[in-house]
Amino acid sequence: MKSKTARLLIMAAASLPGLAAAQNSESVPTDSLTQILQEVVVTARQPATRLEGSTLVSTIGGTPLQNIGNALDLLAQLPMIKVQDTAVSVIGRDNVLIFIDGRPMRDDNELQQLRSSNIRKVELQMAPGAMYAATTGAVLKITTRRNFIRGLSLTEQLQVKRRRRWSAVDFLSLNYRTGACDIFASGSYNHDNTLVKGYTINRLDYEGHPSTVGSSQRNLNTADAATLKAGFNYSADSRSFGAYYRFNPEKGDFTNTGNEWLDSEPPLDRDIYRDIKGHSHLVSAYYDDTFSENCHLHFDGDFRHSSTDNAVTTAYPSSQLTPIRSTDRKTSTLWAGKLYLGFPLAKGDFTVGTQDSRTSTTLDYRMLDDCVGAYIPSSLTNTRQTSAALFASWSRLFGPLSLTLGARYEYVDFVYRLNGVRDVSLSRRDHTLTPDLSLGYSFSDRSQISLSYKASTVRPPYSSLTSSLNYVGRHEIEGGNPALRDERLHDLQLFGMWGDFILQADLARSLDTYAFVKQLHPAPTMQLLLHPVNIDLSFLSACLVWSRPIRRWTPGVTLGVYRQWLSIGPDRYDKPIFSYYFDNTLSLPGGWLLTANARGSSSGDMHTNRFGATIFTLDASVGRTFFNKSLSVKLSANDIFNTSDNDWSMNTFGIFVDKHQRYDNRGISLDITYNFQPRRSKYKGSAASEAEMKRL
Repeated sequence: MKSKTARLLIMAAASLPGLAAAQNSESVPTDSLTQILQEVVVTARQPATRLEGSTLVSTIGGTPLQNIGNALDLLAQLPMIKVQDTAVSVIGRDNVLIFIDGRPMRDDNELQQLRSSNIRKVELQMAPGAMYAATTGAVLKITTRRNFIRGLSLTEQLQVKRRRRWSAVDFLSLNYRTGACDIFASGSYNHDNTLVKGYTINRLDYEGHPSTVGSSQRNLNTADAATLKAGFNYSADSRSFGAYYRFNPEKGDFTNTGNEWLDSEPPLDRDIYRDIKGHSHLVSAYYDDTFSENCHLHFDGDFRHSSTDNAVTTAYPSSQLTPIRSTDRKTSTLWAGKLYLGFPLAKGDFTVGTQDSRTSTTLDYRMLDDCVGAYIPSSLTNTRQTSAALFASWSRLFGPLSLTLGARYEYVDFVYRLNGVRDVSLSRRDHTLTPDLSLGYSFSDRSQISLSYKASTVRPPYSSLTSSLNYVGRHEIEGGNPALRDERLHDLQLFGMWGDFILQADLARSLDTYAFVKQLHPAPTMQLLLHPVNIDLSFLSACLVWSRPIRRWTPGVTLGVYRQWLSIGPDRYDKPIFSYYFDNTLSLPGGWLLTANARGSSSGDMHTNRFGATIFTLDASVGRTFFNKSLSVKLSANDIFNTSDNDWSMNTFGIFVDKHQRYDNRGISLDITYNFQPRRSKYKGSAASEAEMKRL
């Protein structure tokens, strides 16, 4: 269920990182509902942050933040960017793409493995142009230092974390450079242990009588994942090319012990066991060339194949009920290519290109209980999508005025098959043209403003486009919705900077976005179905940021608000959410660096969920480098006072859901990193299809 709702989780995190995502299934340990113009210098002190059109650029070298730890630690202290564990979000933006030296970040571990001392600058692009998929809300670009050490370099990193359980991550990277050739290899192992406790109450009128369906959960999730990666780069003069192969095996064991009840019946013990095994292969290649002095040609190609097997058993040990068993196998394959050419045109910069992909996914779901199979049948779902896009973008400076114009045309052929039969009503071919426009003006070297408009088509993740249903309990089901339509989003953004202040505001209208609801499902007995449906909503998201170095102390304050306008039948979901963040970085004598970040938010609505309030949550860390920066040690503490709230409620189609849960947010972690002749990877490839990678 986590993949089913990744987009909504990201949206919730982007607007309110202190909130938990919503609509958790009792069968999973995490919630089921759970984005270069005139330069203006803001400050030349730790760190130097400037506004270039609608892009915030932070220079890291020579500031205290360069020794703060890894890239996640660094990003957490920059304006507009928030970090929760390994999840990076941007305030007011969903679907954020992260690039490291021009290549896409493929997993969260990459930011844990990248040292802040190797980062030169961070660029946050709040109004991505036509070069990116229309779904992209923001682009975060990380550029590392150009340290061309010849011979062998090595980085070893170990993180040990204690919350309710112990977790650990180990990463080893090797790099060898000779002449124009760069050969690299790396491996990582991640052992993760999480524990979530909670209960869920569903209230409704069933057959004319008030009814209550409840359950309690104690979710223990143990996951082991590894990454093996090897590749090369060749760079001579203005031409470079390279490729790499990555293999990701993973295994997970999930146990949910609790009980469930209906009305006044005695609670019935219930145990859910899930075994997960999977792996993925990724091959990525690129070619980059600059010719005629100012013409730039770039190509990216990707092939990805993944397979995941799940086996789920729901048992009732204190009764004579037969255990309910099901299995599913999901496979996906992606071929993608992206080619673009940039050159000067009409005293500006012009980029034209194409981005194409072919995706195939198969979900084979088997319900092994005949009685339950009467209302949760086995199914074989297959989707295939072919996408071809053309994009063009032109930008130019007119003195203090900056202008960017772009457009993207996309053709999509989507085919949906259920049990081997093509569904004509759900298969479709679409032609979309999405424009974007950005206009900026520089009043002085301390103030600038920009206004941008973007239309986009957002396609739901493949995991939601399925007819299969999942057994959660005797009276609860979860499933997808193959009839989900593509979302059409219109977004007007205001972005400005004045002195030490940054203002960002979005007014958006979303047609056919999706939210999760609970409804009665046709069956011989009461069955509550949690699944996504299309909705229309408008929302306003705004934040005001202030940051200014004061000697050794760099404070940052962010005030935000999210307000939506949504109605489903007679029910309205429009209570605003107010949030704040207070980040602090303190350079101590002896090279020690201390951080203390506080956050909080009010109760309010996001899509169909009303989140609980979190008044005050505090994270802190202290760290230092030793032996001429070869050894780095950092101790961190999260949710020190155990105040983070993850509760939510939902009221849809006459069913009121009240969810109370306690995550294992509070804990400590120790990071130890050793570098031997550290240097960065020179891989210059990017994502051939960013949107399809995220949907998979």
